[in-house]
Amino acid sequence: MPEPGLSPLQSSLPGAAARFGAHVLADAGAHAPAEVEAAGSGRPALPSGPSLPFARVTAPDAGAVAVPGAVDVAVPGPVDVAVPVDVAVPGPWADAGGPAPAPAAGPGGDLLAQPVREGAATVPDVKAFVERLRRGPSGLGTAGLHFAPREQPLAPERPSAPPAAGGRPIPGLYHHPIPEPDPARVEEVSRRIKRWAVDEVQAYPPEWEDQFDGFSVGRYMVACHPDAPTLDHLMIATRLMVAENVVDDCYCEDHGGTPVGLGGRLLLAHTALDPVHTTEEYHPAWAESLLSDAPRRSYRSAMAYFVQAATASQADRFRHDMARLHMGYLAEAAWAETKYVPEVSEYLAMRQFNNFRPCPTITDTVGGYELPADLHALPAMQRVIALAGNATTISNDLYSYTKELESPGLHLNLPVVIAEREGLSDKEAYLKAVGIHNDLMHEFEAAAAELAASCPDPRVLRFLRGVAAWVDGNHYWHQTNTYRYSLPDFW
Repeated sequence: MPEPGLSPLQSSLPGAAARFGAHVLADAGAHAPAEVEAAGSGRPALPSGPSLPFARVTAPDAGAVAVPGAVDVAVPGPVDVAVPVDVAVPGPWADAGGPAPAPAAGPGGDLLAQPVREGAATVPDVKAFVERLRRGPSGLGTAGLHFAPREQPLAPERPSAPPAAGGRPIPGLYHHPIPEPDPARVEEVSRRIKRWAVDEVQAYPPEWEDQFDGFSVGRYMVACHPDAPTLDHLMIATRLMVAENVVDDCYCEDHGGTPVGLGGRLLLAHTALDPVHTTEEYHPAWAESLLSDAPRRSYRSAMAYFVQAATASQADRFRHDMARLHMGYLAEAAWAETKYVPEVSEYLAMRQFNNFRPCPTITDTVGGYELPADLHALPAMQRVIALAGNATTISNDLYSYTKELESPGLHLNLPVVIAEREGLSDKEAYLKAVGIHNDLMHEFEAAAAELAASCPDPRVLRFLRGVAAWVDGNHYWHQTNTYRYSLPDFW
């Protein structure tokens, strides 16, 4: 297999996608969702970032814990801690202009069965769409289509950009570089999330502190959500990201995780996201169980903050995607218990569930608006979100390859499965996995362009831009996190 050269930064899709209707984004620009109702939707304009109310939640015999909530709710709590409400701290607003486009499919069915047609007038120019989407709309009446404005900075912006973070991209991996995330926001989000993890949910013991710091979750989330209007919005995603990793580490991976009995642990943890409705007699026992270990404490608290900023449909969407994630965990655990190495197609199917999907799917909540449930449920939109999750998860397989080789036992990732099932060398299998990632990225961008052309609702375009930003930010974090990742010596 030939070795890839320098990382391609531009789409290499075939000429079949050579025409993109320039009128599409122009038509979308005629609707300013921050000022008027979306055309034909009958729905109110996109809201600006919501305020995040906080209520005192009383804990019997344990004082009060400050967590978000609209009403007083009695829950058991073993500690007496009053956690200060997060106060929005301004950070410099720099419109990076920079997410890659998000994928999408036509609105009228499963695009797996709808190939791009050569010469069709509706086929978009994917490369042009990618660049257009990353810049955002321009011209009269398009101000409302841009990311929501952030807090005003406390101090003038720095005269020059900070030095680029370390790390290098995987040679040949298709991606879109992004500007360095706002350092003021990174610093403040990092401070807040550590306070939450240590003081509010006791997510990790002191001996894990270096690993928590090395995860660089503040830089991760600021890079993935450039449209977050406030720090409070960024913290929604950051808490959920940490909570998901606590569950993965403690139940599945490095810190005591085991496939044995995983189903029971995951189901009970999932009830911190999707509450149990039971009898009065048994409700207290369930409520108390939510504080029994770090994963459930983390899920419970992160979800409590999330639902205060999300609509009911956004919260239900997230619960559904987390159930998908947990099902993927269980499939991988079952293979580990039976020492089964799946076929490549089986592994890729598992990775569509055990993947990053819950993260980009909340990009509208973090951005302070809503993609309505009927638009989110379009088969074309579901294809876009699935491809985004699949591509970013295979990117994770590639960047974490050497880290996972050093862990005990056989750790499944795409290069390992390809090598085992197709009889390739480690290098050949890794390079083939790079090609699979690139194919997924091209499919993602082509699907996004087609959805934008067929459904130019401004809320759809904004959501696509947010998903694309998440894809780019996720790659940036993997590339630059040299504390966790290093590349194999294959070039």
